Amino acid sequence: MKKFKKWIAIILILVVVIVISGVSYVSLALPDVGDPEDIKVERTPERIARGEYLANHVTVCVDCHSTRDWAKFAGPINNDVIGAGGELFDFRAGIPGEIYTPNITPVNLERYTDGELFRAITTGVKKDGSAIFPIMPWQNYSKMDREDIYDIIAYIRSLKPHGKNYPPHKLDFPLNLLVNTFPKPAALGKRPAESDTLKYGEYLVTAAACIDCHTKDDKGKLVPGMEFGGGRMFPMPGGELRSANITPDKNTGIGTWTKEQFVARFRQYADGTAQAYPVKPNEFQTIMPWWKYGGMKVSDLEAMYAYLRTIKPISNPVVKYQQVKQ
Repeated sequence: MKKFKKWIAIILILVVVIVISGVSYVSLALPDVGDPEDIKVERTPERIARGEYLANHVTVCVDCHSTRDWAKFAGPINNDVIGAGGELFDFRAGIPGEIYTPNITPVNLERYTDGELFRAITTGVKKDGSAIFPIMPWQNYSKMDREDIYDIIAYIRSLKPHGKNYPPHKLDFPLNLLVNTFPKPAALGKRPAESDTLKYGEYLVTAAACIDCHTKDDKGKLVPGMEFGGGRMFPMPGGELRSANITPDKNTGIGTWTKEQFVARFRQYADGTAQAYPVKPNEFQTIMPWWKYGGMKVSDLEAMYAYLRTIKPISNPVVKYQQVKQ
C-alpha cells in the first residue's frame, strides 16, 4: 500500500512538472517566428498609392483600425480620422476577453521598424514579441506578395497622427495561453499577373480574407468542407448576423449571379447608389465593410467573381439576420 501511494505521489509530481513546463514554454518561448527583418521600405508615391488602394479596399486595414459608426448601415468609418484604432471586440462580438484595435497612425507605429511592421502583418507577432489575436487575418496576409506588404507599410506610414494608444488585449484562460501558439512564419506568395484572371482573383479573395467570414466556424476554427459556404454567426445588438453563402451553388449561393450583378453589388457603395442610412439596434445590420470593398476596381471585382465561380458549390441556406429577445 505504501509503495502504491508512493508511485501515485511520483506520478502526480510528474504531471504537475509537465503542466508547469508546458505552460512556461507556451508563455515564455512562444510565439517563435524569428526576429524581424532588417528592411527599410521606400515611401515612393507609387508605393503609397498602391498601399492606399490595398489597405482601404482589399485588405481593408483602415476599416478595422478605425472606429465604425454602427448607428448607420454597414458601419462606415470617419474618413477624416483614418487608422486611429479603438474599435472594441469583447463578449458582445463573441470574444472571450477584450481586444481594442491598435492605432496604426504614427501615434503608435513610429516606434516600430519596418521589419517589425512586416513581421506583425505577416506572422501575427507584435514589436514586443507577443501574439496578435487572429481577428486580424495575418494568416491571409502572410500569403501575399512581399511588394504588396511593402506598399501597405508605405501607406500607413503616411497617415496623419490621430487618437491615442489603447490597452493591450485581455483574454480569458486558456485562450490567453493558446493565442501564443497561433503565429506561424510567413509563407509569402507572388501576385499573379492581372491577365491570369483566375489566379489573380484567388489572390485577391485570399488577401481580402473572404473565407474567414464566409465559412462556418466551430469555436473559432473554420469547419472543413464548408469553405465560403456562409453561415458564420456574428452577435449584433438585438440579433444574430450570419454571413452569406458565396459559393456558386445556384439555390443558396451566388450561382445565378451574373458578373455584372456581382460587380454592381459592391460598386453601389462607391458610386452613390447606396446610402449609409440609420439602423436601429433591432434592425438588420452587417459587419461587411461595404463602404470600403465598394471602392475596389471593377477589373479586380471581376477577377474575384471569376475565381469564386470555380470553387466547390455548397448547399447551405442561410438566414442572414434573426432578432434575439432581450
